[in-house]
Amino acid sequence: MKIPISWLKELVEINTDINVLCERLSNAGFEIEGIEDQSQKLESVVIGKIKSIESHPNADKLKVCYVDVGKSQSKQIICGAKNVQKDALVLVAQEGASLKDNQLVIKETKLRGVLSQGMICSYEEIGQEDKSDGIAILEESNNIEIGQKASKYLS
Repeated sequence: MKIPISWLKELVEINTDINVLCERLSNAGFEIEGIEDQSQKLESVVIGKIKSIESHPNADKLKVCYVDVGKSQSKQIICGAKNVQKDALVLVAQEGASLKDNQLVIKETKLRGVLSQGMICSYEEIGQEDKSDGIAILEESNNIEIGQKASKYLS
């Protein structure tokens, strides 16, 4: 099970280096398999908002989504998730992002003849869950800003 350090910080005050903390937890009987800095994996993933959705002209199961990614930028992204919806806050992997432990590098490409400028991600695709049933749809809150790095939102 992966547990973010932020969860521990909600329960106890932590004023030490992560490696020292892991050593102390191990000495107390907790098994630590490893430490992962998830923020590096999310360097090119930002929070976006789906502004509109159209049917893909050449594929029944695909949608053409227009996604606001901040700084007056909008991306056209092809998405096949069943739970994609207008006005949803989503995780957007932009060009150059490496997902699934660098097995998937995002680049601008055409899918069935239509340009896709990124990828709307599930928690599985960004390494936060082992299995996901669709894209991650984020809850609206005061700490979400369109265009902010996903690592900031996900702590």
